[in-house]
Amino acid sequence: MKDQSSLEILAFTDPVCTWCWGSEPVLRKLETWYGDAVRIRYVMGGLVEDICAFYDRANDIGGDPEHSNTQIARHWLEASERHGMPVQIEGFRLFTAETVSTYPQNIAFKAAELTNPGLAARYLRRMREASAAEARETGRQEVLIELASDVGLDLAAFIGHLKDGSAERAFQNDMETTRRYGARGFPTFVFRYGERETMLREYQSFPAMQAVIDALSGGRLQGQAPESAPENLLGFIRAYGRVAPVELATVFDLAIGELETMLTGLAETGLIRRVEAGNGYFWEPVPLPVCDAESGICRVKGE
Repeated sequence: MKDQSSLEILAFTDPVCTWCWGSEPVLRKLETWYGDAVRIRYVMGGLVEDICAFYDRANDIGGDPEHSNTQIARHWLEASERHGMPVQIEGFRLFTAETVSTYPQNIAFKAAELTNPGLAARYLRRMREASAAEARETGRQEVLIELASDVGLDLAAFIGHLKDGSAERAFQNDMETTRRYGARGFPTFVFRYGERETMLREYQSFPAMQAVIDALSGGRLQGQAPESAPENLLGFIRAYGRVAPVELATVFDLAIGELETMLTGLAETGLIRRVEAGNGYFWEPVPLPVCDAESGICRVKGE
């Protein structure tokens, strides 16, 4: 009998999939409402092996890298208007003649996972932010290394996994899992509880995921809504480091007007700050000073 104290979600994904970016509010809501009762495991699916040989007829994406960048930027902006996560299309350049694949980002995630499993999800989020909201060229290894540094990964170990083939082998194992489940588009979610599994394809709402969890667990696993108090919003922002308004509104079931009033109050106290990002913005905690009693010197942690 498999463990029935928790449910596992296999999230088949790619770091530069726009609807995976749009799923972040829902996944963070699952983490907040269910805690340890729901575990999310990311499986890299490898969206684009070579943009020159790729073609998405619905969005006219593929072939020439520069043409594809224009079409992807337009597609991401349209998707952003629906899912609410910010995107930066000015200067957007995901593909070039030298960077034609999203595999490097997938392999980098596996390198992060091998280096420090506890930081892997944070690294994936950082890649998503950099790709979608900062128009960074995340297919370049030097950028991927900078992002690893941002989240505190051991760079020597991270680079070692990129160079010795271990990260690529781990990615190939993920690709095999993706093929075995027939996950042909991203995101795809497989819910596993005991011996039972259910697959949901494409972007999903929180109520849809909640209904699956309830059905698979026979009602044993119940999410708990957090109180929508300013101190809880602050705790959430500090826990994740940088969050979009739609994430806070989704997690705490708040109307945007009510949410903005609370966030403005927190900003006025100097505890959080607003960071512009393309067609939207994030809220992030203001780093607190760390003081050394012996030297009498205070430094700002995180800056």
